[in-house]
Amino acid sequence: MGLGNAGALLILVAISMFGIGLSNKNFSGDWNGNWNHTAGWPYGHPNANQTSKTIIVGGSENWRFGFNYTDWAIRNGPFYMNDKLVFKYDPPNDTTFPHSVYLLPNFWSFQNCDLRGAKNIAQVTQGGGEGFEFVLKRWQPYYFVCGERNGFHCKVGMMKFAVWPLFRRN
Repeated sequence: MGLGNAGALLILVAISMFGIGLSNKNFSGDWNGNWNHTAGWPYGHPNANQTSKTIIVGGSENWRFGFNYTDWAIRNGPFYMNDKLVFKYDPPNDTTFPHSVYLLPNFWSFQNCDLRGAKNIAQVTQGGGEGFEFVLKRWQPYYFVCGERNGFHCKVGMMKFAVWPLFRRN
């Protein structure tokens, strides 16, 4: 003894009307949930109208050999979509080691400071002055390392850190 086609259609119409009624309701302030989705995600981009931050990697230490950037990233996080990371380092000269910035493709490469498959995003001369800027545009992990001396600065000099930017809340 089933519902038949007419009964199933009636239930489908009732559920649809209930859903349409709920979608047109402004739940802002009701149910303690701030349910007004007209200005935010998923109907609008969650970072729309949000200001991004400019963050100097390493703070006053800049991008240098011997500073623990993994600890720095943990202490200065979280990082958000569209935040701008600025890598400042001295151009090569007689008194400083050259530095660069590479993006590694995965966590294994990051853990092992393996530069195979890495992308060089800043040359040794790009960190001077105002520094090199990198915008966190995508929701993905970013693995940053110094690639100089075939990964020696990453392995021994602790010049590596990872971030996975979050979406900003309204």
